[in-house]
Amino acid sequence: MDLPQCPHCNSDNISRNGIVKEKQRYKCKECGYNFTVDKSGKNIESYFVTKALQLYLEGISFREIERLLGISHVSVMNWVTKYHITIPDHPGNYKPTTKIMTHEELQEYYANRENLKGMGVTVTEVADKYMLIIWKRIRK
Repeated sequence: MDLPQCPHCNSDNISRNGIVKEKQRYKCKECGYNFTVDKSGKNIESYFVTKALQLYLEGISFREIERLLGISHVSVMNWVTKYHITIPDHPGNYKPTTKIMTHEELQEYYANRENLKGMGVTVTEVADKYMLIIWKRIRK
């Protein structure tokens, strides 16, 4: 059987080191790191990571992203930190709002040109629906 590489130092100099919670444990002979291979964490598709970061860049809050995508807001915060994502400065006289629409509602929204005057609109897919992120000018 092929032994795994050490996740700490990437060495191939590995030995078996017992069984913990019914999983094979390994020890790196180079750095002394103990580890198991089968991580039982939730594996999230890269699509959702990308979508969450895209929504974050559009000004959507962590909690709102959690409600929209069904992914923990803590995970989204960790991805923002991991990938060094920063929101670009937006002028203080614009505020994002969101609307969730079906395909038919989206077509109807775009058919009425009055809906698009004086604002910026970003459309992103969220599961089988569409999310409009609307940047409206705030009148002071």
